[in-house]
Amino acid sequence: MTPSIRRKLETLAERHEEIGLLLAQPEVLADGTRFRELSREYAQLEPVTAALRDHDAAERELADARAMLDEPELAEMAADDIARLEQHLIELDGELQLLLLPKDPRDEANLYLEVRAGTGGDEAAIFAGDLFRMYLRYAERRRWQVEILSEHAGEHGGYKEIVARVEGKGAYSRLKFESGTHRVQRVPETESQGRIHTSAATVAILPELDAIEEIAINPADLKVDTFRASGAGGQHVNKTDSAIRITHLPSGTVVECQDERSQHKNRARAMSLLQARLLDEAQGKQAAAQAESRRLQVGSGDRSQRIRTYNFPQGRITDHRVNLTLYRLPEIIQGDLDELVDTLTRENQADQLQALGHA
Repeated sequence: MTPSIRRKLETLAERHEEIGLLLAQPEVLADGTRFRELSREYAQLEPVTAALRDHDAAERELADARAMLDEPELAEMAADDIARLEQHLIELDGELQLLLLPKDPRDEANLYLEVRAGTGGDEAAIFAGDLFRMYLRYAERRRWQVEILSEHAGEHGGYKEIVARVEGKGAYSRLKFESGTHRVQRVPETESQGRIHTSAATVAILPELDAIEEIAINPADLKVDTFRASGAGGQHVNKTDSAIRITHLPSGTVVECQDERSQHKNRARAMSLLQARLLDEAQGKQAAAQAESRRLQVGSGDRSQRIRTYNFPQGRITDHRVNLTLYRLPEIIQGDLDELVDTLTRENQADQLQALGHA
């Protein structure tokens, strides 16, 4: 453990002790908001404090074991203890460094999933449909709820565009690295000559935050249209102008929601999606400026970057950001995404740890 990391850990442990004393103060107990905020911070610091306490105890034990090496009758037992404690300290070092990484406040958020057909015509729309079903099956595995907000079907299947809301614990933390251009190489169903085509679809993962204060939207900047919902939903949906389309005039951003029967609910959902998109765009510009060298630009909003290739003839999937190739395409396209997600998460942590070491 480097001295700088040690100092950061000790500072956090001191803050944990300070909050513990504050939580016992009558004025804090009487202030519900401050009590909740301090309680949340105390709980977040508890794992760091506990791991540092374990680390210090292991270091003391290791020093005692090394002192026993000079005693012949205890040397063999001491050698075993030293090997065990040195390994334990290596594990604790890794755990403490991960605990030091800044927490993304969006990690536990629900999200908006947007999949759009890119280059490739009908095959791109079919691939966009395959991608959406892949995420849908992954959500089912993790028992998340998926609500389709709007969809525009392709002429030969799939989607030109589909937008859904995904609700579930840790949804954003698991899917936040999926934003970007996904490329497919395969023989399309519409191809009569058996030639392999390359097509693309773009994915955007936007966190749904409880309150988005950073983006102020002037009602005068909005153009709101109502229209009749299309697709499934029964006679009531098709007889009323319940669907909502909102255009943010300064940015040209357009969102729509036609899932709910209530125009009021559709408007509220569309406004939430609009705020999420505008915030994502603003944070993306900031992230690109601050982290040009990072391989995984989380929340950067950069959908132009080709992040992954799905090669069906070879059963191969390659994530170009981390040079990861897996020959498990059939399983992955059926929603078995954990190996991909876990690898991207570890690589992102490695990037953050490297930055932490230079801080």
